[in-house]
Amino acid sequence: MSLFCKIVIFIFIGIICECRAIIERVDDSDLIHILTGEGDVVALFTRTNCEECVEYERVIANAQEELKQTLDASVVQAHDSNLIHIYDPSREPALLYFRRGIPILYTGRINGEEIVHFFSDNREPAVKELSDETFEHLTQASSGATTGDWFIFFNSAECVLCQRLYAIWESVGGKLKRKINVARVNALAAGLSTAKRFNIVSAPEFILLRQGKLYRYTLKEFTPKAFIDFAEGGFAKTSHPERVPPPASLMDDISVKQILEHVSSYGPLPLAIVGGLALIILIYVLKSVCKSTEKPKKTKKDK
Repeated sequence: MSLFCKIVIFIFIGIICECRAIIERVDDSDLIHILTGEGDVVALFTRTNCEECVEYERVIANAQEELKQTLDASVVQAHDSNLIHIYDPSREPALLYFRRGIPILYTGRINGEEIVHFFSDNREPAVKELSDETFEHLTQASSGATTGDWFIFFNSAECVLCQRLYAIWESVGGKLKRKINVARVNALAAGLSTAKRFNIVSAPEFILLRQGKLYRYTLKEFTPKAFIDFAEGGFAKTSHPERVPPPASLMDDISVKQILEHVSSYGPLPLAIVGGLALIILIYVLKSVCKSTEKPKKTKKDK
């Protein structure tokens, strides 16, 4: 075979390999359709005039076959997408792995092997969902956190920033899952009483429960690195330890006003019944008090 033929074959093979190493590009409507489907998705968000985006694109293009086989997921690229604001406040480039719709953000080096390893190690969400019913049982917070340390994100459905932090918080959970329990609590719904217990006044807020003490994350840097640094020792420099408040009792959660509002929602009759019972109980108590204060009558023997 002549040298010319070898060069032509080499160039031809190179062109084929280059063609194979192209990520499928999708627009926002296609991406929404893919993300709302049943399969898992690895999505690379890039933008124009971004050198790091180009490097990410090259690495993911070369690793996409391994990603597809390892994760059983499709691999797509969203260029200049408006959806990036939903998943990462820091914007492009951003690499996310959607597991049945739950995103996790990759934050390591732009390296194919590390990307495949991180995503394959986090095929299941690492962040635990806590509620008022499960919080104390799982964390054992008031008894000294015998189940380990807990890093907890208080969020709400009304908080836009909270929605953007979900993928970042999953990344924190993926990095810390063998060291610290990472969890999430809806402060205005299933975790309302727990939020009151820990004096959570707004969302997002973050607390670390460590060895029977409470540490509050007060920094305004919402990145995986900042959260991980805090959990792994930074809390000692940026936060003062607080006593873990005891669990709220039933009477702490239910006020007389709430009871009356609940009863009145059923109409005037139940409210009248409750009022009548309250009046009967009051009369009974007053009679008992009066009896106890009455002087005993003198008998003939006493005279």
